[in-house]
Amino acid sequence: MSAVSHKLLFTGLGLMVGLLTLTSLLIGPAGFSIVDSLSALFGGSGDAVSLVMQEIRLPRALLAIMVGISLGLSGAALQGYLRNPLAEPGLIGVSSSAALGAVVTLQTGLAAQMLFALPFFGLFGAGVAVVLLLLLAGPRGGSLTLILAGIAISALAAALTSLVLNLSPNPFATSEIVFWMLGSLADRSFSHINIALPFMALGWLLILSTSRGLDALILGEDAAASLGINLTRLRWVLVLGVAACTGAATSVVGAIGFVGLVVPHILRPFVGARPSRLLPASALGGAALVLAADIAARVILPDRDLKLGVVMAIIGAPVFLHLIYRTRRAEL
Repeated sequence: MSAVSHKLLFTGLGLMVGLLTLTSLLIGPAGFSIVDSLSALFGGSGDAVSLVMQEIRLPRALLAIMVGISLGLSGAALQGYLRNPLAEPGLIGVSSSAALGAVVTLQTGLAAQMLFALPFFGLFGAGVAVVLLLLLAGPRGGSLTLILAGIAISALAAALTSLVLNLSPNPFATSEIVFWMLGSLADRSFSHINIALPFMALGWLLILSTSRGLDALILGEDAAASLGINLTRLRWVLVLGVAACTGAATSVVGAIGFVGLVVPHILRPFVGARPSRLLPASALGGAALVLAADIAARVILPDRDLKLGVVMAIIGAPVFLHLIYRTRRAEL
């Protein structure tokens, strides 16, 4: 693609994110007019409309953008590093471990006793996963070792989560855990944004710093090394960036799947083979997809709390099957 085409793509994605953000801010059960909503968002204070716009709808929209950027970037980075379009952020086990930390918090009652225990313990679970990944894969472990270690950590975290659910004596806690694991942006505030944003921002910077190395990896690991790329450093900077992004996202909104798988796959034909171009495109595309899915969750069943993770699974599963079908045809 030409430079003009790339500018048009990024301009289009930016406009899409802006339009979806505005739509997200204006949709809700309160039924405020557009003029009242925008006036309350930018100038109101103290009244009911202002509280709804500034304390409920605005943080929800901002968090959707942050989660979309984090998952889109993470998926594109892992697919570029592993050179596999089927790679996604959950591959290294961080999201499962973050979910386990949150589940333990819900089961033990800490989430009810401490205001932000759930996201903090989710982040703690993600940190434990990174440490285990470093121990299992080793500082010089290759991509295959990294994948196997991630699968092992993910399986262990999923098994422990199932064990917590199985042994739970409290049906109300079990119900709360199950609904939290479905993923949702409802009832989130600026406090959740303040918890997640530092980790996500660190993850974004780390992932974007790997752009040159990911471009070099297109030629293979030997060629990348000959170009001066430190593959060990590249691997762990990328892993830490993905862990920070996915761990923070899972900790505050629950498990949201398929974003990191679907978005890079859709945008790759428009940016060519260079991961450095796919990374920012996937960040914008991820934000747009999560915003759109959250809007759909509120519009399809406005009287029911339709979970964001359910909507994303309905969107992502057919795309994933299509990826498998195309990969199979390419191998024949």
